[in-house]
Amino acid sequence: MKKQILLAGAAAGLALAASAAQAQSIDYGSLEQLFNEPVTTSATGSPQRSTEVPVDMTIISSSDIKRSGATDLPTILSRVAGVDVLNFAAGQSDVGIRGYNQARSPRLLVLINGRQVYLDHFGYTDWTALPISLSEIRQIEVVRGPNSAIFGFNAVSGVVNIITFNPKFDDANAIDLRTGTSESNFVSVVKTMHLGEKVSVRISAGGEHQNEWKDNSAAVTAAMIHNPTTLHANLDAVAELGAKTQLRVEGSYSNGQASQVISTFAYAAHRIKTNSLKATVTSDTKLGLIQVQGYHNDLDALTPGRRYLNGITVVSVEDLFKIGAAHTVRVGLEYRDNQLDTASYSGAKISYKVLAPSLMWNWAVNPKLSLTAAARLDNLSLERTGPFPAGVPQTSNALWDRDIKETSVNLGAVFKATDADTLRATYARGVQAPTLLELGGLIIPPATPAPVGFLIEGNPFLDPAIVTNYQLTYDRDLPALRAKASLKVFMQKTESVKGQFSTAIVSIPATATTWNAYQYANTGDSEMKGAELAASGKFGTGFHWSADTTYTKIEDKPALTLAALILRKVDFEATTPKYRSNLALGWANAQWAVDGYVHQVSKFSSYNGNLLEPVPAYTTLAGRVSYKLENGIVMGVDGVNLLHARESQAKGPSGLQAERRVQFTLSKTW
Repeated sequence: MKKQILLAGAAAGLALAASAAQAQSIDYGSLEQLFNEPVTTSATGSPQRSTEVPVDMTIISSSDIKRSGATDLPTILSRVAGVDVLNFAAGQSDVGIRGYNQARSPRLLVLINGRQVYLDHFGYTDWTALPISLSEIRQIEVVRGPNSAIFGFNAVSGVVNIITFNPKFDDANAIDLRTGTSESNFVSVVKTMHLGEKVSVRISAGGEHQNEWKDNSAAVTAAMIHNPTTLHANLDAVAELGAKTQLRVEGSYSNGQASQVISTFAYAAHRIKTNSLKATVTSDTKLGLIQVQGYHNDLDALTPGRRYLNGITVVSVEDLFKIGAAHTVRVGLEYRDNQLDTASYSGAKISYKVLAPSLMWNWAVNPKLSLTAAARLDNLSLERTGPFPAGVPQTSNALWDRDIKETSVNLGAVFKATDADTLRATYARGVQAPTLLELGGLIIPPATPAPVGFLIEGNPFLDPAIVTNYQLTYDRDLPALRAKASLKVFMQKTESVKGQFSTAIVSIPATATTWNAYQYANTGDSEMKGAELAASGKFGTGFHWSADTTYTKIEDKPALTLAALILRKVDFEATTPKYRSNLALGWANAQWAVDGYVHQVSKFSSYNGNLLEPVPAYTTLAGRVSYKLENGIVMGVDGVNLLHARESQAKGPSGLQAERRVQFTLSKTW
């Protein structure tokens, strides 16, 4: 009874202490203790279990991360139901949700404490460039399906919302050391400090190096290979400006090099630098919880022959308030200024500005039923400045004077039929805006004067892709078995799929003074249907388990021909596996912990130039064994891809193969 009173009080007191995707000021540790499981405030602003939110969400806790034995986020995410991971190289993985994954996948919104960390020039996430250590992550929220109206720009296939420990509430201190096969070495340090009673700071830094997977492919030359090396640093400071007002300042830096597969599915040595600065002011006022936030991201990325310089500034204001006891409302306004220097031809700039009002309403109809509705209107204004190289067919910057207006919608109903049974129905409409490169940031002219040779360039008339999704979910608690299970069915349609340029498809024919131009293009529609079954639980003393399988069937509906989909690298019907499954089993006591993970993916196809190539079905085994000494130091042995010395996990004969790797770890947290 006492715990129920505390839980009700915490929920009421904290219902206005968060906003969707920027819920940094919440004491997640206290909430986790009260709910006896990780909770989220990201969907509605109120603390909720993952089974109570009006979206399809899985929460990965900090203890899950520690037990995983994983050294990177894509490995952790690959063990989440419905998540697809293409492991192209030791330092590059692309992540998608329920199909439609591709090299430099542009469909996933990735956030760290509300700041986007996917790279705006391509719209993809470079996971090795994330400026944080795994040991400073409080939890990871994986949200499936389009959720642009709730989480923001680019949330098309889903969201990965990374929440770090808050220095105000969490004394997160850690040292992690790893060394292992293939000359892999890693170190990271996390330190939290309190400067008086009103200022708390967490700083972290880390570095990693490993050898690239062995190159057994004639299609991958030595010039395309670089051993993955990364450095990163992060600062997170919270200051109390008043009894009800808080300032949070975050800054980050990362610098790395690795082999990568670019959007045409070709390998290239890649270097990337990022830095960011973010400030958030949150104040509990008579008008509600008001939050003003601004951040700036800088990118300096170098692929042989092309240097991408991209800067984005985002400013937003939100007000989260309650109307009576049953209604929670959030109103917001976001401004985005995104600019990219053209490459490889330099001297011009392409940019867009976005103004996006949004509204979220959650109605707790009664203790059993809650309804949520959210909408966001993106008003995007495109612009280009600067010269053109001689021989380009489109030579007027006025062609880029274009506005795009699209609306995102999320609707959700959660019905708790009994104490053990929960039903959820959701509808979503998401918008995948063209990236700056697709709109004209990419200009690769030939070395020969026109009309000899060909030009690769962006397309100022490219349309956004519109994704609609319907889903039904049934969750069942099984207390007698100390377990829970869920069944989900879903269907999705993508309109105006965006395809790559292809040197086999001429977009603008040559003239006496211009080159043949190859551009990005919309290729038609695509439909997906699927189902997911998952269960997890505990047994005996210290044992835990989980299992899931996800089925997806994609049917592409090209505007022209199937051959055009292959040439433009968007034959998702062929390149999406029908099944992906996971099985995990672990045991732990006060000193020892043992965990094993089996991951299975059915066969699919990838690209080798302008052709499809098969990737056989594969199964991986990973595991960790650790022991905690009396002084708190944890020794561990971690292994990935343990079943085979090497195997294909993203490409066929034209790609690198994932290798078996083992590491010894030492860690200390306090």
